Amino acid sequence: MAKKVKLPADVNKRAKSIVDIATGEKQEPEKDEIKAAAAALGRKGGLVGGKARAASLSPKKRSEIAKKAAAARWGNK
Repeated sequence: MAKKVKLPADVNKRAKSIVDIATGEKQEPEKDEIKAAAAALGRKGGLVGGKARAASLSPKKRSEIAKKAAAARWGNK
């Protein structure tokens, strides 16, 4: 079963989209391809960011951040 294509709310744009789809001029990009590309980009930045942040912090500041995180995690128990 084909997936439903979301059409614009504007009547004129909706009509144009229907004609484009019917004539084969418009093809929707695959959602999985878009998600995969965004995930790869986010992962790339995430792999770099943590190491760069840790390298830029002093040991004292890292210790303060860790103590604050531990207090937030375990403080009220």
